[in-house]
Order: sequence, then structure tokens, then C-alpha cells
Amino acid sequence: MSDVDRPHAPPPSGAVPGLEADAKRCSLILCTRNRPELLSEAVASVLAGRRAPDEIVVIDQSDAPHPELCGADPGMAGDFRYVHSASRGLSRGVNEGIRLARYPLLVFTHDDVVVTPEWLGTLVDALVEEGPEVVLTGQVVPSDAEEGGGFAPSTIVDPKPARYRGRVGQDVIYPHNMAMHRAVFERVGPLDPLLGPGTSFPSSEDNDLCHRLLEAGYEIRYVPEAVIYHKAWRTRSDYLQLRWGYGRGQGAYYAKHLDLRDRFMARRFAHDVRQRFVRLVRRWNEPLGALGELTYLGGLLSGAAQWLLGFRGSGCCNAP
Repeated sequence: MSDVDRPHAPPPSGAVPGLEADAKRCSLILCTRNRPELLSEAVASVLAGRRAPDEIVVIDQSDAPHPELCGADPGMAGDFRYVHSASRGLSRGVNEGIRLARYPLLVFTHDDVVVTPEWLGTLVDALVEEGPEVVLTGQVVPSDAEEGGGFAPSTIVDPKPARYRGRVGQDVIYPHNMAMHRAVFERVGPLDPLLGPGTSFPSSEDNDLCHRLLEAGYEIRYVPEAVIYHKAWRTRSDYLQLRWGYGRGQGAYYAKHLDLRDRFMARRFAHDVRQRFVRLVRRWNEPLGALGELTYLGGLLSGAAQWLLGFRGSGCCNAP
């Protein structure tokens, strides 16, 4: 049975009996594809932190194994597990990492970030304090551009803490900077492998998870003290393709959760379309910005239409 067919995730096969008794032990899960230099920098920043994870699980979907990390011991006190995986798609990689992780606390980041020294300790301490009904996310600060016009998408820079419960009407999880108890996935299921980078709908796997968490009664806490830096390695030439992909994934996510008996997601979809038109008008004198809004809108409608025509009912975990 595939992940798509499975409504709820089974207990992770990688879990080690008895280890859950130590509530502060954590596994850090990091997925990557064809970014060896960025991956090396991300792992190095984690290992330089004031608290190291008890385990790092790297799921590498690259065409070739990482030249340094494959079979290497990076010198950490805990376990370093590198898997050169044949799976494709960020969601499948994350799900594979969850299955392999040994410890009860799961922390997630991406390969194109640099974490601050206090990052992991801040997340783990807050997660232990809050208990298993709370999921954490934190600041994602764009780094300086690595070349002219470079940018980092999907960032949040806000010093104010926040808590979210129920239908907040927005997507409030940042997958570069996320932590939760393992039991969360046993309840709400894995990431949807039809959504996210590496799929036909290359975004919004995080938004889908966020929606399912809130619908299941979890609280999402934004912890501004947990800071990572998202590297601005993308260039202007990547901008429109990225906007198209973000729109495609978001449209599919809206379509996945549309329900004629419950208009919540339909209202969100309609609001997003209206906002894109407003932004398009406001940015009309900014050619690239206006084209980006138009491209996102096209992707949004395209992704929703394709999901409704070909994927309706196929996504995993349609209900918590």
C-alpha cells in the first residue's frame, strides 16, 4: 500500500523501544537533492550549535551520493545517518526520514539554510515544555543575496510570538524550521506525496500539513527565538518558475480540501484569487512583480483544475 492509499501513518519502523522514555532526545531530519555544497553548510551549522541533535537523518535524493557525507562520520556525539534514497519528491523524503528516525522529538529543516547556535536547543526546550499537542515553527530570515538579484522565498521575520488554533485562515508553518512529537504523524498521517517540490504540484505540502494539524485540534506555536537563515541562492531567472510552482501547489491544496458541505476552503481559495488580482493592479508599474502575480494566479487556477479533474480523492490524509 502506498502513502497515498494510507489514511493514517503506522508507528514508525525506525523507533527504538525504550528510547521514548527520554523526552528530550531528538532526531533532526533533513532532505536534499543535488545541492551538495548547501547541504554541507547546513549540516555544519547544525553541528556548530550549542546543542547537537541526538541523531541527524539525511535523506539525499541526489543523482549521486554526497562526496563527503556518504559513509562519513561528521564528528557529532550522536548518530549520523545518511541515506542515498531512490525516492523522489520532498514529501516522500521527509516521510522516509520520519520512518527511520529513532527518537520521540522530530525537528525538520532544509538543505539551503544556516541555523543559529541556539536554534535547536530553543525548539527542543519549548517542545518538551509544551507537550505533544503543540507543534512549533520559528523565524526564517533571508540571508544576504549571494549574487545580484538573489532572493530567498518563504521567509518570516517577526519578533512577536504567536499561537494558532482552529481555523485561522492562513498557513502558519514554515517547514525549514519546524518541530513536533513523533506521535503527531501517527495521528494526522504523513506529508502528502502528491504535493511539494519534485511533484506536479511543487509546493504547499507544508500548508496541507498545517491545515490537517489545526483541524485535528493541535496548536501551532510560532517561536521567534528559534532563528534560521534561508540562503538567498536563487536568482531572478528562477523567479517566475518559482511563482508558477507555488501557485500550482497552493491551488492543488485548496482543491484537495474543497467540500460542498463546508465552504471554509472555498472561501480561502476565493480570497486568494481576489488578493492576487489586487496585487497585480498595484504592481502594474513593476513589470517583474506584476508578471509574478499573474504567473502565480495562473498556477493557482491550473493546479486546482488539474487536481479536481485528475487527483480528487487521491491525496493522503484528506481527514485527520
